[in-house]
Amino acid sequence: MSLSRRGVLAASGAVGALAATAVGAGPAAAGPSPSRGRGPRELRTGFDRLAADGYGPLRGQKVGIVTNPTGVTSDVRHIVDVMHQDRRVNLTAVFGPEHGFRGTAQAGGSEGRYDDPATGLPVYDTYLKSGRPLADVFSASGVDTVVFDVQDAGARFYTYIWTLYDCMEAAALAGRRFVVLDRPNPVSGRAALGPVLDPAFATFVGRREIAQAHGMTVAELALLFNAEFLAERPVRLDVVTMSGWRRSDFFDASGLPWVPPSPNMPTPETALVYSGTCLFEGTNLSEGRGTTRPFELLGAAGIDHRWAAAVNALRLPGVAFREAYFAPTFSKFQGKTVGGVQLHVHDREMFDPVRTGIALLVTAKRTWSGFEWRSDHWIDTLTGNTRVRTMIDAGADTDEVVAAWHADLAAFRAVRKKYLRYR
Repeated sequence: MSLSRRGVLAASGAVGALAATAVGAGPAAAGPSPSRGRGPRELRTGFDRLAADGYGPLRGQKVGIVTNPTGVTSDVRHIVDVMHQDRRVNLTAVFGPEHGFRGTAQAGGSEGRYDDPATGLPVYDTYLKSGRPLADVFSASGVDTVVFDVQDAGARFYTYIWTLYDCMEAAALAGRRFVVLDRPNPVSGRAALGPVLDPAFATFVGRREIAQAHGMTVAELALLFNAEFLAERPVRLDVVTMSGWRRSDFFDASGLPWVPPSPNMPTPETALVYSGTCLFEGTNLSEGRGTTRPFELLGAAGIDHRWAAAVNALRLPGVAFREAYFAPTFSKFQGKTVGGVQLHVHDREMFDPVRTGIALLVTAKRTWSGFEWRSDHWIDTLTGNTRVRTMIDAGADTDEVVAAWHADLAAFRAVRKKYLRYR
């Protein structure tokens, strides 16, 4: 992958000095990072900065944290274990999202309510809870402040950002304060890409009107959510930003360990393509689940070399497609050998994952007679509208489909710009 810096940086707001921003928040802490040095532009996560301040913003409060296996320090200690052992913070509860706090559940699952064997802390399940039922969970836990620290993947349909949204809304209902500890967007924060959700298609894989690849960090999203979507009942929000992160940075620039945020997101390269190739969940093709390269391998029984040839002929920027054959160990086509393509991103700064995903859908439908959408029109849920499906069915090419969302995307980019906290 290229490490050049040709991409134009997205417009940004103030550089992220440790900021407590939003409704009724006081100043947040600053201080040296407990992480080991990584040169003059050492990245410090929100947790790094919070810990370096001795958890000042959390003193005197009962604290609960929404996190999962990605909530780690630079030396791969889990932040729950670190906080539990530190007398300067009173951590009393943990809240697990989809896949669970310790990450044992597959897609569409969670770990339920239990006591964590390592710390003895009560772990509550947030998955598929929202509104008053989730507020009741926060109330029952007895916490004063809910902290959020989960690594995102940068795509609208990755559910952790909607756990963030639901928890913010529920914390407001329960009268709890909310603190977001920021982490990098692993695919950079340079641009928002793709269609914007139509509210008529709101689900847990897209609650509100943001772009398919949002190009924001979780702290920036929290600020946007609170001001744009929760304005009638905003939560008391603090965000603890990172230092040393730039919008042009991909995950490898962070110096942080990659912990898979879910079972089918094994590498940062998976995240790079995910906001485009996850659209294949809405078809009868395999999206590569059950392989070592989920979302990079796509295929179905009966597909041959013609698909790779067709999509390579488009000369999409930054990516090439290899004719590939694979046998998923679970999910679609389990135990069967299928044909398809593998994506090889050779210049990630030129690569547009959403446009690439559309091009793959268009060419798959044209080159394989067996192509079908899922009968429940899940593709509409993923894209946030009916236009992608209906335009492809009507014979539109890639550029025509992409052009259909330009106006909505421009409007979202204008809103997004107000909440960016890094250059």
